Amino acid sequence: MKQSFLKDKIVVITGASSGIGLACARLFAAHGAKLALAARSLDKLQLLQQELPSEVLAIQTDVSKEDDCRKLIEHTVKAFGGIDILVNNAGISMRALFKELDLKVLHQLMDVNFWGCVYCTKYALPYLLERKGSVVGVTSIAGYKGLPARTGYSASKFAMNGFLDTLRTEHLYDGLHVMTFAPGFTASNVRFAALTADGSPQGESPRDENTMMSAECVAKHMLRGILKRRDQMILTPIGKASVLVNKFFPKLVSRVEYRIMKAEPDSPLS
Repeated sequence: MKQSFLKDKIVVITGASSGIGLACARLFAAHGAKLALAARSLDKLQLLQQELPSEVLAIQTDVSKEDDCRKLIEHTVKAFGGIDILVNNAGISMRALFKELDLKVLHQLMDVNFWGCVYCTKYALPYLLERKGSVVGVTSIAGYKGLPARTGYSASKFAMNGFLDTLRTEHLYDGLHVMTFAPGFTASNVRFAALTADGSPQGESPRDENTMMSAECVAKHMLRGILKRRDQMILTPIGKASVLVNKFFPKLVSRVEYRIMKAEPDSPLS
């Protein structure tokens, strides 16, 4: 990897206070990028700001609010003069059957995962076009194949994938790089904070986080994808196999998914 690739590049990362966003912030800062870090937890961002070796803005942002996203981009441009890379990483998950789901949960998933990506991309786009920069959407295998007990999550990730794919086509000839990035199961706090049927966080992960790819490893893959200007990255073997096999044998993949999700501790499918 070119060590100088990120030197003085201006990078906006949403959901930067934990998980993949936090790992990206640390990795990109180590390569000399100037960072605008966004999350709802300002105190966590400020601690990270003190830790990192590069120029860092800590901007409290709820990506479900359009005005917050607009201000995030405005503050970044005012401080640094432009934007080279936007990482739409902020996201929440859920774990409940649709028949038992309060619809406010589905609205919340769409507001954060889909609309948060749309809002930030909309306001950053003029600056990214100026620099022939990169838009990254951290999506999921759930955006390629619907997962049982994850209706809102899958719907929001399908929507994100469709939005970014269309954006890429619209800007096919003007230098904008758009990458959909599906890391698969990653050790992070997203499952601990996943919403249940009534909108409350489940508080624990149904999976063994120690067996998953680390957020730091995911961040390295993302940086390589940005450097190579990849359109799409699906990281794990099971993720790649799921997407490929689903093209030819979707019912088979559905049955396998059902068995896997039913086997989770306290699964809604049980």
